[in-house]
Amino acid sequence: MQKLLFDDQTSVRAYALFVGERLNLKMLENTETLAIMPLVVPVGSQGCAALFKYGAVVLFGLQPVEEAAFLTQLQALIVDPFPSPETEETSLHLDASGKGRVEPDGIWLPEFSVEHVQIVSVILAKSVVLAHYENSTAKLFDRIEPFAAKLQRTAKDERLSKELLTQIGTNLFIQNKIVGRVEIIDKPEMLWDAPNLERLFLRLEDEYEIRERHLALERKLELISRTAETALDLLQHNSTLRMEWYIVLLIVIEILLSTYDLFFSGA
Repeated sequence: MQKLLFDDQTSVRAYALFVGERLNLKMLENTETLAIMPLVVPVGSQGCAALFKYGAVVLFGLQPVEEAAFLTQLQALIVDPFPSPETEETSLHLDASGKGRVEPDGIWLPEFSVEHVQIVSVILAKSVVLAHYENSTAKLFDRIEPFAAKLQRTAKDERLSKELLTQIGTNLFIQNKIVGRVEIIDKPEMLWDAPNLERLFLRLEDEYEIRERHLALERKLELISRTAETALDLLQHNSTLRMEWYIVLLIVIEILLSTYDLFFSGA
């Protein structure tokens, strides 16, 4: 039998945050849990929180005081916290028809079971992660044009090489995060045990455009990576050409010195 949450409430608030690069969930090994994969723990009088090791947390049915207290306690688990966490908020409502649906005013569920809350938390967690990296990628995009302008003026600035390498590293980090850790387009493992919830998951995934946003982000990252690598290749090519000219210049100098020695020796 599925455990029901929030007692007799018919509507609760869901609040997702991307708080840092990682959550150290091992520190919660002795904490009471409602479910795992994703991990759900009880919070406050009637609420709960879903925690994801890649740095997202989704709160359900918490009063403002309970929310503030929990987020304060959560600080000890956050590895490399973000100064301004990405957030997203919605409402969960009980659907009298028992079908479940997504509307502009929130998500309607047939019941407030732990399993239903887990499905919602997975989607909201992925959404805030995507939003965070969409904003980061937009900032990287803003730097492409200045790079092109600089390269037109000069290809001898070593700082450009360092900045380009930084961009390439940032790109690789984001790709590793959204593909390796967050597994944006993968279905949650809990669906293997609860296949009846797959329809709800797909409906939410479509509503929040998870796959479309992931694809758009991948394309932008690929474009940024190609641009940065091409510019870096150009800088390295010009550096090689400069080195070749230095070698030619040294040979010429050596010839001139040899000629000078021969001239004075002959004299």
